[in-house]
Amino acid sequence: MEILVGFIFSFLSTVGFGVITNVPRRTLLPAGLTGALAWVVYLLVQDATSNVILPNLLAAITICVLANVAAIVVRAPVNVLYIPCLVSLVPGAIIFLSMKGFTLGQDNTALQNLLKTLTIAMSLAVGFLIAEAFFSKLRPVIKRWAAKQK
Repeated sequence: MEILVGFIFSFLSTVGFGVITNVPRRTLLPAGLTGALAWVVYLLVQDATSNVILPNLLAAITICVLANVAAIVVRAPVNVLYIPCLVSLVPGAIIFLSMKGFTLGQDNTALQNLLKTLTIAMSLAVGFLIAEAFFSKLRPVIKRWAAKQK
């Protein structure tokens, strides 16, 4: 049940953020599905492990691969799909708690939250790097396949 609810709300938040940031309409559905599937990956991996690196890393890889495929299919820049898809994974609440801790003089808690935020950000970045390196080999094959489908 948690996965279904997560899928639905991640889809809605991705599409909503896409609308707010004015992405082309033809990219809203692929972005929503990509963001929702990445969130499902995140939830499944988070349940299986206790660290924050692996769920974010695998969710970022999911976003990168699916968004690249969708960008080829809908003929849009891949960044237009990346940005809304990341909205569910960005550690905004944790960085807020970190800044709140610093302003209230709770330096130890603030540093722990800051370290967690940086760890999540790095795992997202590394996930995108891994997937982009992998996808660069697949891109020509998928472009040829998409061209044949027309």
